[in-house]
Amino acid sequence: MKNTSRSAENSEYRNKVISWCMYDWANSAFATTVMAAVLPVYYSKVAGATLPGNTATIYWGYTTAIALLITAFIAPIMGAVADFSRIKKRLLMIFASIGIVFTTLLYLVTTGDWFVASLFFILGNVGFATSEVFYNSLLPEVARPEDINRVSTRGYALGYLGGGILLAVNVLMLNLIEGKGFASRLCFVTVGIWWAVFTIPLIRNIKDIPRKNTIGKKYNRLYVGFRRLKKTFGEIRQYRQLLIFLVAFWIYNDGIGTIIKMATIYGSEIGIGTNDLVGALLLTQFVGIPFAILFGRLADIIGTKRSIYIGLFVYMSISIGAFFMTEGIHFWILAFCVALVQGGTQALSRSLFASMLPITKTAEFFGFYGMSSKFAGIFGPIIFAVVGQLTGTSRLSILSLVAFFIIGALILSRVDEKEGISRAVKSG
Repeated sequence: MKNTSRSAENSEYRNKVISWCMYDWANSAFATTVMAAVLPVYYSKVAGATLPGNTATIYWGYTTAIALLITAFIAPIMGAVADFSRIKKRLLMIFASIGIVFTTLLYLVTTGDWFVASLFFILGNVGFATSEVFYNSLLPEVARPEDINRVSTRGYALGYLGGGILLAVNVLMLNLIEGKGFASRLCFVTVGIWWAVFTIPLIRNIKDIPRKNTIGKKYNRLYVGFRRLKKTFGEIRQYRQLLIFLVAFWIYNDGIGTIIKMATIYGSEIGIGTNDLVGALLLTQFVGIPFAILFGRLADIIGTKRSIYIGLFVYMSISIGAFFMTEGIHFWILAFCVALVQGGTQALSRSLFASMLPITKTAEFFGFYGMSSKFAGIFGPIIFAVVGQLTGTSRLSILSLVAFFIIGALILSRVDEKEGISRAVKSG
């Protein structure tokens, strides 16, 4: 009987882990097709076709910065509301629905509609990024402590696979359907459908963990969210190592996020063809799968921080290489280098953060995690846009990202992860 019970428990655990990972599979379609591959090029060549010079690139930089700014304010409040109300999954569903709807509405964007494209992308990105706060906060509840690195990297690996499969379909659509603009608009619709369908396993198989409501039911949830947010601002300072890590992550992830968001529109500006841009990003998705998993195993051998250092060094090299990029083959090479480290670096950052936070405040603290990454992520696209506006070219913009990786790595070196984990365990 014990063996049967243990087998059933392990089966349920695997089911929950797979269901959690499948949301990465689902929403990565937005990150690949909309955020990275198709929309930036469509924005440059169609929605922003009436704009002069490199103005479309500049406006895209400001668009992504605004989307991140809105999410930065929403994320910590929603995290506090989720922990108080025990509705992480429900809030994930709400914000995922917002992302799905406005992603699908991008189908309506045509020539010269750069403002509408910016508006729909901002709202879609807010849904995408805020839903990830609740998704990430479920990680320490879904994964056993000894599995957290592997589960986190497995999520990224499945995200690469899912996003890559749909991107491959979208590449075929762009090449087989007459009219690149119409094909691009159909791609946005496929992302909405994909995202919706593959969110279903998480909705069906993962439940919020009931917690005692210590504040009382008489309070409005949003009011309590603000109240708890204020309290969390004070509490997070008690977790010194966690706070130092947040600052480091804030900086280096800004560089990573800017490369993801600006790579294709930068490549389009300097004359690299659409097939090279989208094809190289498709390569990134599939090459990234084994390397995301490899980073999880590498962290078990050399440590999480050292593994992140490797990723940041590669990113620094990518920024320098992009400054000299002139041909399609260069973009393919740099995309391959991104694939080596992107999933692993971000997954290990997530799992390192999760290992140093108290289990009773996962959504609140992941709200801060989301805030630090989104709020800080504003500066990369803004710097990219401002430098491009001042110089008339985006080459110096891409080179400026080197500073984010160097400074982030230096601050990360000050994090004592053992002390951080010990502090989290004591807090319970």
